[in-house]
Amino acid sequence: MKAAVVTETGKPPVYGDFSDPKRAEGAQIIAVAASALTHLTKSRAAGTHYSFKGDFPFVPGVDGTGTCEDGRRVYFIMPEAPFGGMAERTLVKTSLCVDLPAGLDEVKAAAIANPGMSSWAALKERAKFVKGETVLINGGTGIAGRLAVQVAKYLGAKKVIATGRNAKVLQALPALGADVTVDLTQNAVALEDEFKRQFSDGIDVVLDYLWAESAEILLLAAAKSAPEGVPIRYVTIGSAGGPKISLPSALLRSSGLELMGSGLNSVPMVRLVKAIEELLSATVPGGFEIPTESVPLSRIAERWSSPDSSVRTVFTTHQGAALRAG
Repeated sequence: MKAAVVTETGKPPVYGDFSDPKRAEGAQIIAVAASALTHLTKSRAAGTHYSFKGDFPFVPGVDGTGTCEDGRRVYFIMPEAPFGGMAERTLVKTSLCVDLPAGLDEVKAAAIANPGMSSWAALKERAKFVKGETVLINGGTGIAGRLAVQVAKYLGAKKVIATGRNAKVLQALPALGADVTVDLTQNAVALEDEFKRQFSDGIDVVLDYLWAESAEILLLAAAKSAPEGVPIRYVTIGSAGGPKISLPSALLRSSGLELMGSGLNSVPMVRLVKAIEELLSATVPGGFEIPTESVPLSRIAERWSSPDSSVRTVFTTHQGAALRAG
């Protein structure tokens, strides 16, 4: 079969031939329609993600959409090594497959599942979000952040605050559900003052896609200005701004901050799959949208380094093209 193939650490995959998956008990052979290019897929292929196993060659792609042998349209996650989503066929445990709702096409599902799951699982599984609470999304102008705004509002957030550096996207966020936007390009003093105002009004949950300096200012503002003794569930999801922060212990002792992370292994896989199923079921009625570009898998080498912060690249196979045509 044709597939994207990673042969060594640090090199992008190439389009070529790869062995077909064989039937296995408790698993499905899936004719792949689409698989999105995500930061997780890139970092695993580069050998830098904590879940990377280090065996070559392999097919990248942590998830995707396609059709099972019994004709069911499904979204799948974590194919069995060495197979991945970026191939004509893959092998996936049956427990890691979710039926696609009617009306949700394969490309859109593949594009939305990973970034949407990040906020859905963070809110429902980690933060234990309750309808009517206020949510701040740090990094609301990226793909995942824009979707997080929509998810938070759909789940019943009373108020959604979104931060970002892209002025054009910030201006568009109110149409997606943001009640307040905060420009991260302002100086640190002005930014801390703005965050203090927001925390004094009450913030229940923070979803942080950036970490680094903006997280330090957020945490400091929360400790200084949030109502005394009121819990603030701070969930770190990504580190697009940088991998480290300075965190004085007094900051946690003097506030109601509850610091946690959300990602692979922080939520049991069975509950993560359930979160994805809920997200996909909500995608059509919720009107969830992200900028998406569909690209043939044969162009994997030229598009592998495409930035994933503004448009989600989704690689499609011949099966995917046939499904869209039919």
